[in-house]
Amino acid sequence: MKLYVDTTGKQVTVSKQTEPKNDQNGNQRSEKNTGRLMWSTQVIVLDETGGEVITITTAGEKPNVTVGQLVAIEQLEAIPWATNGRNGVAFRAVSLKPLQAPSAK
Repeated sequence: MKLYVDTTGKQVTVSKQTEPKNDQNGNQRSEKNTGRLMWSTQVIVLDETGGEVITITTAGEKPNVTVGQLVAIEQLEAIPWATNGRNGVAFRAVSLKPLQAPSAK
């Protein structure tokens, strides 16, 4: 079962430049089934209750986003994990794209 996060009504801002997602040896990870390279982008998700800093993993082309830019997230998935007594939630998305500003009339 996949757990998707609804980002409707949330403001998502890039807070750290996109970096390669590396393994413990410093090599960039790739998706198991496709071989596409993986990327990590730190964002701040803000709504009326406050903000959260999360890191989102994407695969394929490096997201073309910059620090301070509002972004749209396609299919944000929350992935709970537990390893060696530690646990948390990882986040993965199909894509991160710059949010298009409304056109002036």
